[in-house]
Amino acid sequence: MSIILHENLRLPGEWGLWHITESEAWLRENVELHPAELENLALIKGEGRRREFLAARILLHFMSGRAERGALLKDECGKPHLQDSTFHVSISHTVNYAAAIAHPNLCGIDVQRFVPRIRRLADKYIGAEEKQQLLPDHELIQHHIIWAAKEAVYKAYGRRQLDFREHIFIDFEGYKPNKTTASALLKKDDWEIFFDLDFRVYEDFVLVGAVERTFPVPPLS
Repeated sequence: MSIILHENLRLPGEWGLWHITESEAWLRENVELHPAELENLALIKGEGRRREFLAARILLHFMSGRAERGALLKDECGKPHLQDSTFHVSISHTVNYAAAIAHPNLCGIDVQRFVPRIRRLADKYIGAEEKQQLLPDHELIQHHIIWAAKEAVYKAYGRRQLDFREHIFIDFEGYKPNKTTASALLKKDDWEIFFDLDFRVYEDFVLVGAVERTFPVPPLS
């Protein structure tokens, strides 16, 4: 396993990133899938997508430190959860990479490859206040961080019918190339959830993790 990131994240959470170089056969031999997962795998067309499916589950089990692997199951909205675990989990994958996050609070993760045409889609997912934070020299990276952050928040929320532009707001004012944190707000109907964001910028992709912010309870007066 070529683990290029495995760190604590907003303790007691953690996240990980795996560069997938292994064959599908090797991956199949190194993960025991549960019946529902086998059914899902059988529906996936393309070796690359199957490798990503398998790698994400191996990575999440590796991060768990458990001797026996729990099934990664999905609820009626498609949100994954790890069997017999109290932690929230999320996975993401792209060509040759798999990522995972686990935390007691709501959490989500997204790995997004750089695509220059993302600018053409900006009006669909970036609001006016977010546009004001874009810097000419770093705009392409910022576009991808915003998109991946909103994907991560969407996964953490775990319900459908979210509009990236209308319901999710990213704040990374003061962005610099060495900055690795930001915040987000999800606001829809009666829901208002703040998230802490952590991100890493690699040569050809970005990785963003979102964890629900827990506010301290004020002492009794």
